[in-house]
Formats: sequence, C-alpha cells, structure tokens
Amino acid sequence: MSSYAARRTALRQELQATGLDALLVTNLLNVRYLTGFTGSNAAVLIDATGDDKSVFCTDGRYLTQSARQVPDLERLIDRPCDIALARKAKGKLGFESHHVTVDGLEALNQAAEKAELTRASGLVEKLRLVKDEIEIEALRMACAAADRALAALIGHGGLRAGRTEREVARELESRMLDHGAEGPSFASIVAFGANSAVPHHSPTDATLHVGDFIKLDFGALVDGYHSDMTRTLVLGKPADWQVELYDLVARSQAAGRNALKPGVQLSDVDHASREVIEKAGHGEEFLHGLGHGVGLEIHEAPALSKAGDGTLSAGMAVTVEPGVYLSGRGGVRIEDTLVVRESGPELLTLTTKELVVV
Repeated sequence: MSSYAARRTALRQELQATGLDALLVTNLLNVRYLTGFTGSNAAVLIDATGDDKSVFCTDGRYLTQSARQVPDLERLIDRPCDIALARKAKGKLGFESHHVTVDGLEALNQAAEKAELTRASGLVEKLRLVKDEIEIEALRMACAAADRALAALIGHGGLRAGRTEREVARELESRMLDHGAEGPSFASIVAFGANSAVPHHSPTDATLHVGDFIKLDFGALVDGYHSDMTRTLVLGKPADWQVELYDLVARSQAAGRNALKPGVQLSDVDHASREVIEKAGHGEEFLHGLGHGVGLEIHEAPALSKAGDGTLSAGMAVTVEPGVYLSGRGGVRIEDTLVVRESGPELLTLTTKELVVV
C-alpha cells in the first residue's frame, strides 16, 4: 500500500467515526497529502465505505500528470472539480468548511442533488499533525538544504561589511536552490543591527557594519515540505551585552527543545522556554509564541504558545524559536525544526547554535 493509500484509509476511518458517507476535499494541500497530485486544480471525493472507491478530479491540462501521480484512483477530467464531484456524491457528504467560500457552498448545494452537505472542518489537517516517515525524510532534506546554504553563505564571505540585507537574502535563497531546494519556504528574513529587534523584519537596503547582530530566518522547500531555521550571528567581536543576550536565548531555546516529549501540553512547552527569559527580566521582550507545526505549510498545527491547546504526539514536526528583542539596539532569535520522538526530539536543523562570529 502506498503512503497516499494509507492516508486515505486513515481518513476513511475518521469519516466512519463521524458518520459521514464521504468527504469532498478541495484544499489543494490536502489533495496533495491524500493523492500525491501537485497541480493547481484538483479535488478528491473520499468514499467512507469499504475499499478505496475515492474519485480524483482535475482538468484537461493535467491529463498526463494526473495519470502519473494518481494512478490508483478513478479519475474524472472535468471542471469545476468540486461541482463535478458533488454531483457524484450520495448520502451524508462532508465538505471542508474552513476552505469553501459562502458562494462556493451555494454552488455545492445546487450540485449535490443526491447528498446532504455537512460541515467537516479540519479532518485531513488532524491526520497531517503527525508526520509519517516519508514526510519526515522530506523535512530532513529541506532542513539539510538550508543548513548547507547557510554554510556556503558564510564560507564564501557572503556576510561582510557593506552588503545589504536584500543582497544577503537573495544570495541565501539562491544557495538553497543550489543545494536541492525547489525554492524558499517563505520570504527570507535578513536583519542587521537594530533591525534584528523587529521579529519579522523585511530585508531593506540597510548595510552591514562591524559589531552588528545578523538575524537570518529562512527555510527551504523540498517535495512540498518546508524547513524553518533562525540563526543570529555577529559581524566582528561581539559586545558583552550581545553575548549575554545570546546566551539567554540559547538557554531558553534549549529548555524548549528538552520539553518536546509525547503527552506534554503544548502550553507547557512554551512555558518551559518562556520562564527562562521571564526570570531574566525580559519576558515582555519575548513577543510571540514559542513555535509552530511545519510540513506542507510553513505554519500549521500544532501551536506552541501560551494558549496552545492539546498535547504533543510522536511524529509531530515543530519549531522552537524563542527570541528577545531590544528595540533600537538589536534582537536574538534561535530557531530549529524538530520531530517529536519517544526517545527525545530529533533535531533536523543542524547548523551550530553557538554564537557565530563572522
């Protein structure tokens, strides 16, 4: 059984438990998760009964691609796909209410003459919370591409006085492509000096000076899966306050990583990291949650935050990224992508977390 067939089997079990006869999946990332299809237009009707009687739909542009990527399902070539599949559905039909628009729902109601539409939000995302080993390998490769790109950037003098944030961002993203990435996971954050105190600073023409913090938040995309890593460096000899701030965030990040165990409350992981910073008097300068899930989306469940609801499970892939931001001076964030394991978290981003001086 392929990994996609196994995921559909798990979803059918969820549908049976909720009393649904079928689920109309229209979110393209969920379609990819269940079928392997990577095109820009598709939907899949997951039948809850018996064997895998699911029907995949796309349009004529993807006739050849869909035959290659989705060989194990009945295919329907039509558009719009959601309407075509709704016409085929019978019984109690779930739909992705977190994805379907109000106008889209009206059209589905008109098309689903033999089915009763019912909200079914987040069923596929629930399965996506825990990654299988194929997904984890894709994440591992994405993290490796980012690690190698950063090493190449540093090793070839990419971080030198006079370079702009935009220049470094472009080079970093280019080097990720050189090392196997399909593209960046997101628009890279490159922040020099006082700009490093802005958590999600967008690169500008600001130039790098000796003594500046250099905050790099970036990731690579491989097989549709995203990596996410932040490293904070210094150009030249760091000042005492920079060393102290960096050491504080490093201790906080280690506490968060060490708290990643199956069964632990999401909010407790955030607390383990946050209390290190709060005890040092910088609690108000830790401006965001500790981390987030990562996979087919750069930000997905679970959320590691004060308000995080639920517990960790083995196989979840998450980031741990505490930060302290001193407005007008500079900030430090250290972030890793990790997989929750029974034996302890597996670290996927392997670049050193020692304070690197370039």
